[in-house]
Amino acid sequence: MSDVVEAWLLLIAWVVGEIRPLLAARGFAVPGRPDIRLRTLADVFAYAEAEGVELRIDGTETQVRRPKAGCPGRKAFVSGKKKQNTAKTTTIGDGSGRLLWSGADRPGRMHDQTAMRTEGIAEQLRLHPQVKAEVDEGYRGRANDFPQQVQAPPRKPNDEAPLGERYAWREARRRQSSARICVEHTSSEEKKWRPLQRYLGRRESYAETHAAIAGLVSDRTARRASRPRTSTELVLARRTTC
Repeated sequence: MSDVVEAWLLLIAWVVGEIRPLLAARGFAVPGRPDIRLRTLADVFAYAEAEGVELRIDGTETQVRRPKAGCPGRKAFVSGKKKQNTAKTTTIGDGSGRLLWSGADRPGRMHDQTAMRTEGIAEQLRLHPQVKAEVDEGYRGRANDFPQQVQAPPRKPNDEAPLGERYAWREARRRQSSARICVEHTSSEEKKWRPLQRYLGRRESYAETHAAIAGLVSDRTARRASRPRTSTELVLARRTTC
């Protein structure tokens, strides 16, 4: 019986090894365009510029196996935020929470801004000046480099600032977070897959596994309807009479 089980496990491992690269190479679905797939960052930014899509960019981490003792670069996977061995991935979505691209996999110790620069995202912003993006505090440097394109949370005023200024900062931060939160929801949809909750395989195959799962998630999110743009005008909750 054990020989049969072992044979089945070998067969499953072989099938996964054959299918995983095919899924990873498919790319990401385009909403309303089933004949087009986004495979590179250049494709994503060209699509965003042509369709007027405002991007949401965020980083996510997945716990991975710890490298062996004495292995070169062992500390590179230790995340300062998670205090675990992780792999970081950059996720790009739109304002409706649809996944457009996920990649730029790197060790957990690398900062989000470094990955954004080394993977070519900053260069794509230069090549496509009409593309705008919402980011979190971790991409503050890119927001400083591209103030007309990248919007990060507003800076907190000092303690001596007037009370009205601090209230205005809090409201501006809330609105920016509300506009950006959809990309975190997109990342959480990827984390519903068990391999991306805690990856137990070889770290060398993590990027391919993540790309395969992200492509399947994009197929589902591409069918999601666009969100209507909500008004930011302040209105009274109820009518008052004099």
